Parts: sequence; C-alpha cells; structure tokens
Amino acid sequence: MTPIYSSAALKTRQREVKDAARENVVHITENGNAAFVLMSEELFERKLREAAEEAAYEERMRACLLNGEDDFAHGRYVEGVDAFDRALAERLAARG
Repeated sequence: MTPIYSSAALKTRQREVKDAARENVVHITENGNAAFVLMSEELFERKLREAAEEAAYEERMRACLLNGEDDFAHGRYVEGVDAFDRALAERLAARG
C-alpha cells in the first residue's frame, strides 16, 4: 500500500516518514490534496534505472513490430510449421 502522510507529519513523525521513504514512494499531502512525493536516493535511482530499462524494452518491441510489418508487406514470411522448418534449415545451412 502506498504510504501517504500529511505535510505536518514531516515535522511530527519525521523518522516514520523517512523509514517509509527508504522502501516506497511516499505521498505528502497539504490540506488533504496531493502535493509532493518523497523517496530515498537509492529508491529514486532504482526507479530511474527501471524506467530506462522499460523504455529500452518498449523501443526494441516497437522496432520488432515495425520490422515484422515491413517483412509481411514485402512477402518475407512463411505459412505453416513445415514451411518454417524448411526456411530455418535453409538459413542455418547458409551460415555453415
């Protein structure tokens, strides 16, 4: 569950807020409305790394889909398992 604290808790429950921020993204409210987020430097770096990895993965998937659409549009595909097996065997034989 996402930890949520009021801005007053930053003063009155500082240790609790900091402990929560070491493990999770902590949401800070002001007057009952979302205002800030707080997290440890380590968690921040991990979240950035995860976001970068996810973006790279999505870009690789996008490129694969575009290549697949291009291959299909230009007739570079096979139909059926037997045709696939033959095409794969030909490719492997060509590589030596």
